[in-house]
Amino acid sequence: MQHIAELLKAHKLKVTPQRIAIFKILYDSKEHPSAEHIYKCLQETHPTMSLATVYKTLDTLKKAELVQEFNVGEDSFRYDANVKAHPHMICLECHKVFDLDTMKLENLKKYVEEDTDFEIMYEKIFFYGVCANCKNNK
Repeated sequence: MQHIAELLKAHKLKVTPQRIAIFKILYDSKEHPSAEHIYKCLQETHPTMSLATVYKTLDTLKKAELVQEFNVGEDSFRYDANVKAHPHMICLECHKVFDLDTMKLENLKKYVEEDTDFEIMYEKIFFYGVCANCKNNK
């Protein structure tokens, strides 16, 4: 918890129990949860926290560049505390989001810049398909 408080302070954010709780869920997770999922996870430990507080906190964390937000096509946004550029895989069946940990795409930005003379400021790469679990359940 101290590490999370220090991260919030380093980004000039007020350290509150709500911000710590919400950011901790994202920081400790690889699941890329939605605001609604975070809200449900916090109901037991923070029963007075509203869904609006979760949304406002996520927006604050996003503006402070502590989390990234992306739409996976299910009419809600997902959140990731890993703000370094990295590709994701999204299952079209179960809508789970997975980090793609591969070195094979590491130089993609450089190759695109060389081939196009386009200065890329940032990239977001998503691969859509069916995860192994959903494939095996068919």
